[in-house]
Amino acid sequence: MLDSVQPLIEEHEALQAQLSEASVHANPAMAKKLNRRYQELSAIIAAYQNLLHLTEDLKAAKELAKEDEAFAEEVVSTEEALNTASEKLRRLLIPRDPDDGRDAIIEIKAGEGGAESALFAADLLRMYIQYANSKGWKTEILDKNESDLGGYKDVQLAVKGNSSDPAQGVWAHLKYEGGVHRVQRVPVTETQGRIHTSAAGVWVFPEVDEPEEVEIGPNDIRIDVFRSSGPGGQSVNTTDSAVRITHLATGIVVSMQNEKSQLQNREAGMRVLRARLLAAQQEAIEAEQSAARKSQVRTVDRSERIRTYNFPENRIADHRTGYKSYNLDQVMNGALEPVVESAIHMDEEARLAALGNK
Repeated sequence: MLDSVQPLIEEHEALQAQLSEASVHANPAMAKKLNRRYQELSAIIAAYQNLLHLTEDLKAAKELAKEDEAFAEEVVSTEEALNTASEKLRRLLIPRDPDDGRDAIIEIKAGEGGAESALFAADLLRMYIQYANSKGWKTEILDKNESDLGGYKDVQLAVKGNSSDPAQGVWAHLKYEGGVHRVQRVPVTETQGRIHTSAAGVWVFPEVDEPEEVEIGPNDIRIDVFRSSGPGGQSVNTTDSAVRITHLATGIVVSMQNEKSQLQNREAGMRVLRARLLAAQQEAIEAEQSAARKSQVRTVDRSERIRTYNFPENRIADHRTGYKSYNLDQVMNGALEPVVESAIHMDEEARLAALGNK
């Protein structure tokens, strides 16, 4: 394990030299990418240096314990610290998703369950906004299609992080949220008090740092304009400000109507389109990568039921990781971190196992 760190130290030194060059910062996307890698390597090197320091401390403690038994306790505590440091370094050396440091765009769509599903989609949106707030991230609703009862047929949320450390990145935490989220509760429209089951779909895409990162030529897309509509389909303005962008090569379609300006809706639509294209590119790359680099929790299958929110029992359960807790009320208010950490931990364990089998 220690032998694998030396090349990373050399890469870290090379990156440090690169980041000191003014020409690098003339390209913001490149500078951001290099800085993310630099921060990732900095964490590995700090853990490595701590491990070396503790190794020397343990050696010294053992020498002293030979002469004075009072140092025996120090040997035990230093060995424990050394084991912890070794495990930390081992986890940091797991090949990291190169997109972990990116911001993300979340799309939430009502599914089976009609009005109740749309209300649940609104609850999920609030949960993600509250979770982002707890981490100091910024959020922006890019587009929304409201239902009659105040829910959302679909809504798109951009989440922007506050750290250059990939381990603290938005994508690193939210990428596991994609899939079907099932809710069990008594709908507001239910007069008999019966528990209903409905679902909402969540898609998460890493956001492109700079438009040039994903090239889209004017001949690559078709843009249609139409009049914005609100709940029930009624028109909400008198101009054709809504925009529908179709990427001809892939068939990806993005519609935006949140803003009053056609230009603003087009810009928001292009952000989402670039994010979807980047995600498609990364999924193609991931499919070709070794098992050690593939996520064992975040699957490509968007139809997978990943989580159940049971309101009568105040229970949340993640079906991929086995996580279960009876604090659903807190989770819906943004206390999502333990659920996310269960996915991160399971993914790390699977990657470690894959590396061990190589």
